[in-house]
Amino acid sequence: MPRGDKSKYTDKQERKADHIAEGYEKRGVSDSEAERRAWATVNKESGGGNKSGSGRGKKDTHESSEKGGRKGGAAASSRSAAQRSASAKKAAATRKRNAEHAGH
Repeated sequence: MPRGDKSKYTDKQERKADHIAEGYEKRGVSDSEAERRAWATVNKESGGGNKSGSGRGKKDTHESSEKGGRKGGAAASSRSAAQRSASAKKAAATRKRNAEHAGH
């Protein structure tokens, strides 16, 4: 099987990779880099392709996802309520502005 061949991955693993890549692309990462990072994450969590044989490989660990959640939570908790509120208001204003802009 050549490197980069995705035939040994389950549908669930492919959906997961697509979803992760989408998240990276929304944050401005290039398509190819987003794809690379997404598959690296799937491989880390599931140990590679699980599509074969009895029992379909090992259980997934959600280590990477949990780490991301912890990092985000830690970042938020180290800021004061006023800072978080100001940030949320600024984000809401930006979303509103972008929605108006997209509506043209």
